Amino acid sequence: MLPSDAKVAVIGAGPAGLMAAEVLAGQGVKVTVHDRMPSAGRKFLIAGRGGLNLTHSEDFSAFLGRYGDAAPELRAAIEALPPAAVRAWCEALGQETFVGSSGRVFPRSLKASPLLRAWLRRLSSAGVEFKFRQRWTGWNQAGDLLFENGASAKADAVILALGGASWPRLGSDGKWADVLGQSNIAVTPLRPANSGYLVNWSDVFRERFEGQPLKRIELRFADSAVRGEALVTRTGLEGGGIYALSAILRESIAASGEAVLHINLRPDLSAPELQRRLEAPRGKQSLATFLRKAANLSPPAIGLLHEAAASAGHRLASLDATALSALIGAVPVRLTGTAPLERAISTAGGVSFAELDEHFMLLRRPGTFAAGEMLDWEAPTGGYLLQASFATGAAAARGALRWLAGRADRSYVKGAC
Repeated sequence: MLPSDAKVAVIGAGPAGLMAAEVLAGQGVKVTVHDRMPSAGRKFLIAGRGGLNLTHSEDFSAFLGRYGDAAPELRAAIEALPPAAVRAWCEALGQETFVGSSGRVFPRSLKASPLLRAWLRRLSSAGVEFKFRQRWTGWNQAGDLLFENGASAKADAVILALGGASWPRLGSDGKWADVLGQSNIAVTPLRPANSGYLVNWSDVFRERFEGQPLKRIELRFADSAVRGEALVTRTGLEGGGIYALSAILRESIAASGEAVLHINLRPDLSAPELQRRLEAPRGKQSLATFLRKAANLSPPAIGLLHEAAASAGHRLASLDATALSALIGAVPVRLTGTAPLERAISTAGGVSFAELDEHFMLLRRPGTFAAGEMLDWEAPTGGYLLQASFATGAAAARGALRWLAGRADRSYVKGAC
């Protein structure tokens, strides 16, 4: 049984924190959400600019596998709030969902703002209070929450949902890691996930193709291969295909200082067929025109071939059909570094699961729970990031409810004795 006057503080007004607040308020708990920004869900709104990919419709086993080594730690939370439940939750807020051609799930409006507005109205109606411009800085000796502006707060339970460290201007800057470190809570160093990678482009390639996409390609690294797209940036490459390989690329660069990615520019064309097309007489066509017509290559793809040939000390025009076909099927691109953490879509690292019990409570701070991106997990884009944030937020809230009920029961037994 919950105490009638139970108070819970949620630190962080992103998806995990708001979902925790909703679960708690639904059980009659008084909830106050604190956030250092002037308003809620700022990164959530930015995520919505690309259509707000809420979750994914793929088979659950494959879905769970997207979380890699953290899948066992996240399984129970996601099973309790699976993709179908996220869709139902969204539709209950008046935002119809649909499944895109890739299996990704979106609100019909393809926007975050209508969903966030409806969500905040629901929370306010449930009595959730918001306090903005409050950066959490830790606890005092009495266990009260402290904030940078000198404010403090008492709570019967606390849920930390402070995000990672990407896009710090939107709220989550990772400074909480130092606060938890002072309590001897292990935090795996925060690193960029779903980030771009650096490439030493030639000036000609950079100036001509910055901002242009490489579409319908296959990217390979080590034993992993993904189909997707990549975007040429001034400093390297980014995009969905790159993000799907983000973790292994990042670890390779950390270990050896570089990673050689191979890009198949025509993955749907067999090597023999591609070579047959390239053996056709070029006539008076320029090489670019010939490659565009014979291999259906875009200008940035052709530019990438020139870039790779030049790096190997060759002229692209000097390659015969066999060598050219092989290059199109596996263009080597040397990645020299990871784009800065503050530009990454999400964060790897965070609070170690060894610091948590099965209800997401910090073992060293009983009554304090952690959720969302500040935990040590990562996943590719495609709905997996928001799904795990929603699910762990709800799981932490259920853990807090269990904690509060246990405290009430213990107090009752003690008083009866």
